[in-house]
Amino acid sequence: MPDRLLDRATHGPTWLHRSDIAQIVIEALQYGERNLGHYRLHAWTVMSNHVHLLLSPLTELPKITHSLKGFTAREANRILGRTGLPFWQKESFDHWIRNHQEFERVRGYIERNPVTAGLVALPEEYRWSSAAP
Repeated sequence: MPDRLLDRATHGPTWLHRSDIAQIVIEALQYGERNLGHYRLHAWTVMSNHVHLLLSPLTELPKITHSLKGFTAREANRILGRTGLPFWQKESFDHWIRNHQEFERVRGYIERNPVTAGLVALPEEYRWSSAAP
């Protein structure tokens, strides 16, 4: 599904719009970098129904995905009273960055996603993004 359709959030769950659940995702991202050493986190944005990440993996991608999705699903479902139910889609979409220009383009895309979606005027105004102060 193209991001522009996801950004509109016209169907499906939008649990990530809740500040308590968005904060769980952000803290898990930071924990995976600082405490687990799974990756170097360069950029992120938590939208209402999806998350964008730019990271340099320091361990296998399936391990990173399993760790992030497993922990955040359990915590979010606990808050939502949905314990044991699926929270994330099974698939994820990854892309290898091949040069500095592409890295900067992807970083900009991720941090401008809330602007493109019409949620804020400037990337730094969106609380749930690495662009926020």
